Amino acid sequence: MSGAAETFEGLYGLDAWGSGMLEVTPDGAVALRVPQAPDAKPTPLPEVIAAIEARGISAPVVLRVHQFLEQSLTQLHEAFNSAIENAGYKGRYRGVFPIKVNQQAEVIGHLMAAGQKFSYGLEAGSKPELMIALSQPLPEDALLICNGSKDEAFIRLAILSRKLGHNTVIVIETLDEFEIIRRVAEDLGIRPLLGVRVKLTERVTGKWQESSGDRSTFGLGAHDLVTLMGRLRDSGFLDCLVLQHSHLGSQVPNIFDIRRAADEACRFFVELTRMGAPLTHMDLGGGLGVDYTGERRPDENSVNYTVNEYCTNIVETIRYALDEAGIAHPTIVTESGRFVVAHSSIFIFEVLGATLYDAPEKPEVRPDDHHLVSDLMAVEAYIGGPRFQEALNDAIYYRDELRALFRRGQIGLEQLSRAEQGFLYLAGLFKAAARGDETLSEAASALGAFTDHYQGNFSLFQSLPDVWAIDQLHPMMPIQRLNELPSRNAMITDITCDSDGKLDHFILADGTANALPVHDLREGEHYLIGVFFVGAYQETLGDLHNLFGDANVVTISLDGQGGFDIEHETEADTIAEVLSYVEYDPRLCLETFRKRVERAVKSGKVNAAERRQMIAAYKDSLAGSTYFD
Repeated sequence: MSGAAETFEGLYGLDAWGSGMLEVTPDGAVALRVPQAPDAKPTPLPEVIAAIEARGISAPVVLRVHQFLEQSLTQLHEAFNSAIENAGYKGRYRGVFPIKVNQQAEVIGHLMAAGQKFSYGLEAGSKPELMIALSQPLPEDALLICNGSKDEAFIRLAILSRKLGHNTVIVIETLDEFEIIRRVAEDLGIRPLLGVRVKLTERVTGKWQESSGDRSTFGLGAHDLVTLMGRLRDSGFLDCLVLQHSHLGSQVPNIFDIRRAADEACRFFVELTRMGAPLTHMDLGGGLGVDYTGERRPDENSVNYTVNEYCTNIVETIRYALDEAGIAHPTIVTESGRFVVAHSSIFIFEVLGATLYDAPEKPEVRPDDHHLVSDLMAVEAYIGGPRFQEALNDAIYYRDELRALFRRGQIGLEQLSRAEQGFLYLAGLFKAAARGDETLSEAASALGAFTDHYQGNFSLFQSLPDVWAIDQLHPMMPIQRLNELPSRNAMITDITCDSDGKLDHFILADGTANALPVHDLREGEHYLIGVFFVGAYQETLGDLHNLFGDANVVTISLDGQGGFDIEHETEADTIAEVLSYVEYDPRLCLETFRKRVERAVKSGKVNAAERRQMIAAYKDSLAGSTYFD
């Protein structure tokens, strides 16, 4: 959405992926909208960053927006409730949030508060996650689903929680696990609520297809299911089996896969019910995807359906299958963590500097230059028009030949320097000629010759680990100056000393590209880039590559008047904290450094004033951020 002035958010496809949460103001700033109140005044992101910087919180920063989290949670429940009503479904919907998607206390706490009216529950896949769940104010009729591998201590705590009134369902993943559950339950004298993870044979497509199908890690296949039913019956625990869990997959891109997998889950549900299991809940796990690119197609970073279509397909599939079998409609459960939290967080970092692949000045051609230098500079005469590709080919050829001459010792460093400057000068002309002409732009980008490098103050491995590890795409764009046509195309490098620390795949309006449209940097002016939809997994998967720690985190609530309130803030890791994570004692490090300085003073290499400066610099660094100040 734009004002009267021309803005260029369309380059980045904002209208396609923005989900009604973002717009660009007439003065070119990305602004946060209140999705629950479309007519409310949006809050400009640069003003948010300026305001928190004034409070001493600088980028890089993860910005969480309360209203965005609430919007996704509400969307999911309203879509299921609408689908249930329209289909005449006799059951209800109960969602649970998988804690692994974002374990941060502030996120879980806000989800629990916002989810009270929906009886929203939690899913725990480990003992620490179970302990988090048991510390939360779960609604009386909310579910607490326990998935994953479980030892006796996990199972004991889960069963004991039933005495507190929790609807804790222990999902059986293996036959051996049931034996532990049975033994602990008998020892405690408490009847547990049980579920069983069923391995579907139907495999979905997408990045996580290996987690689906009968070769998936967790769950029981047909043979083990029949064996389990016999053991449940023989041990007197069959009446405890209330839930069937069938994980469809994660970020499933194709709605047809979801419908087919749900249909197979229904077949197992019908058969287990006919074998005597008093099932009341069908848990279809994850699968609901986020359209990161806005392309609306079955791609690893997109989906070909809406949340409403997803819910309608699931409800209709279950209703048809169970009506045909004459079985009562169960409570539908999903673990749609990615959809609920992905949109709620934005990662914002500052560009520190740029390596530009062009030069403003044309070098002088000297009489004693090799003829290839003058040949290179002669390319300028035919860059425009129909000879663009020929000129591009010639320029690259002459540059490469001159480099070869230098390696063979046939030209010197000064002449090579002017040749490189000449090529960069031509590169600027090529970029200018290609700008606005799609055919020429494709020719230039195909050769990959002119992409600038913009260095961002962040660690890819810490703040955007899925981008590095699994080629996840997140929408990304400058958050200011969008009333100016970007004049450059750049890849983004981070401040780690790793060649993988770069962003070189971007979502644009006409698809994906290897460069992001950006503006020329201005002396003394912040240039900030926002990476959107980072609320799922990114905060919990980050690592300490080069010992860059967590960035600052700020949670805000939009006031609808163009302002905001800070609800919560977490300061970035200090260097001392990060050192302690990798088993160093910061105090011992300081003491060791102090002794080294003392020895230097004693030997006369360092005077008393320099000693004071060194110790102060070391102490200040220990207390400071791992990122550039």
